[in-house]
Amino acid sequence: MVRGICVAGSPILDSHTSPYVCLVARASSPNLRRKQVGKKLSSSFMDSRFPAKAVASKKQKRVKGFVIVNSLGGQYEDETFSDVKSQIFNLFTLTAATTVLNQLYETNPTQYRWLNDFVRINKPTNRKRFLLILQKENHELAERVMETRLHLFAKWVKNLDHDQMYKDLSDQNLELMRERLMETVKWPSDDTNT
Repeated sequence: MVRGICVAGSPILDSHTSPYVCLVARASSPNLRRKQVGKKLSSSFMDSRFPAKAVASKKQKRVKGFVIVNSLGGQYEDETFSDVKSQIFNLFTLTAATTVLNQLYETNPTQYRWLNDFVRINKPTNRKRFLLILQKENHELAERVMETRLHLFAKWVKNLDHDQMYKDLSDQNLELMRERLMETVKWPSDDTNT
């Protein structure tokens, strides 16, 4: 469900929690069109700005002089959340590598130094590349990191409270909107003499 639109580079949003469709006006004059393409599009739920030209190059549908762009990131109607799943796997790989490093620090200083140097060079945030290279260089430690990652994931799933997580996210959103509202409101001065 789309609750907002972005027309000719200026966002008009009625909700901070839903995706929006971006409409880029097609101008008949090349100069006018060039000015519109030069404008930046923004989203209230992302801290980045996208040039209109880059956004308009995605899958488009033309409707009476407008281009409807419906392939912006974060629209998951028919998706499997593969990007979220990938980030979760990356996080568990990083956590597993840190856990194994802490264990090795106490039990095997030589392997600790080797793995510490390896982690600094090959970032565990790219899990697939990290584990492939680790398997080639030290198969035993790679298996240990993978087993630790699986164990940590199972422990996380067991302790995950979906309702509480939803409530926490909702509360955070509400608090952020409240803080933003408080920043925009002009309070009357406290001076009673005037």
